[in-house]
Amino acid sequence: MEALRETDPAHIGAQTLLARLGAGGMGQVYLGRSPGGRLVAVKVIREEITGHPEALARFRREAETVRAVRSAYTANLIDASLAAPPYWLATEYVAGPTLSHAVAGYGALPAASCRRLFAALAEGLASVHAYGVTHRDLKPQNVILGVQGPQLIDFGIAKGVAETALTQVGAAPGTPGYTAPEVLLRGEVAAAADVFALGATIAYAATGRAPYGTGEPTAVNFRAVHGEIDVEGVEPELAALIRACVATDPAGRPALAEVIRRCAVDAALVDDPVYAALTAAGGGAAQVPGLPSTIGPGLAAVQAGYVPTYAPAAPAAPATAPAATGTRTAPRWALAAVAGLVAGGLVTGGY
Repeated sequence: MEALRETDPAHIGAQTLLARLGAGGMGQVYLGRSPGGRLVAVKVIREEITGHPEALARFRREAETVRAVRSAYTANLIDASLAAPPYWLATEYVAGPTLSHAVAGYGALPAASCRRLFAALAEGLASVHAYGVTHRDLKPQNVILGVQGPQLIDFGIAKGVAETALTQVGAAPGTPGYTAPEVLLRGEVAAAADVFALGATIAYAATGRAPYGTGEPTAVNFRAVHGEIDVEGVEPELAALIRACVATDPAGRPALAEVIRRCAVDAALVDDPVYAALTAAGGGAAQVPGLPSTIGPGLAAVQAGYVPTYAPAAPAAPATAPAATGTRTAPRWALAAVAGLVAGGLVTGGY
């Protein structure tokens, strides 16, 4: 999160702007306050692309998609202006880091946490699909780890089942490493493509590495079509489920209900100690002067999904080296979890 700049407007529509949350391919995202005092995320399309019909059509599609999909796993649309510049939309603000930011900063998640996140995101996708919408750009940057559960963001290229694609000839929608082979090869977009992206997203969460490696987008896409996903070191059953989700043939991928069944979760994701530690730790951003102290340190990561990137960042190095050969440094999420337990008075002495 950044303080507003002199060139930034003070208001967009009825929303009072408080800070910058991030920037993306189509626009700038601000933290705003509604007239009634509700915090909102305001996405404003860039002036330089307002003259591009396809960009405007995509932005309008995003607004209409967010308006239509009413799910516990998506941020609701608060207001929008789509008729004349400046074009903008405001959604409810969800505090928490993106999955990309959390893993990059705190390391890969353990298998049990990955299964719970897997099931929750599968349920979220199923709720979106129930509206006849495919997300088409699920990735770690587009998942917010909210205190009440994960949220799916950035429906800029989402597509209804009866709609035609808004994509330039020869260009596939989505992000390299998370885009399904049938989308890359034939432009086929259906629910199974979101299942592929879900598997790739959990692979990143479980390893802390880009699921099909890094490099030029064409090379990453080639590996997604012809290569194997990176699940080295992942617990075997979880790795098997990830591989099933990213099967080259979309007909061979499990349905979302089957994904949930195979995750076999036995507790709520929000009660998972690692998930709780990550949502509490947030993004670690400095507080912007003038904002209420109740707005926590995770603001910088909240809308980071709008920042275009082809591959997640590598996990941060441990803060300290292992004390001696043969010892292992605990992941930062583990340290955060212990700190949270201590702060909550839940750790007791052994006497």
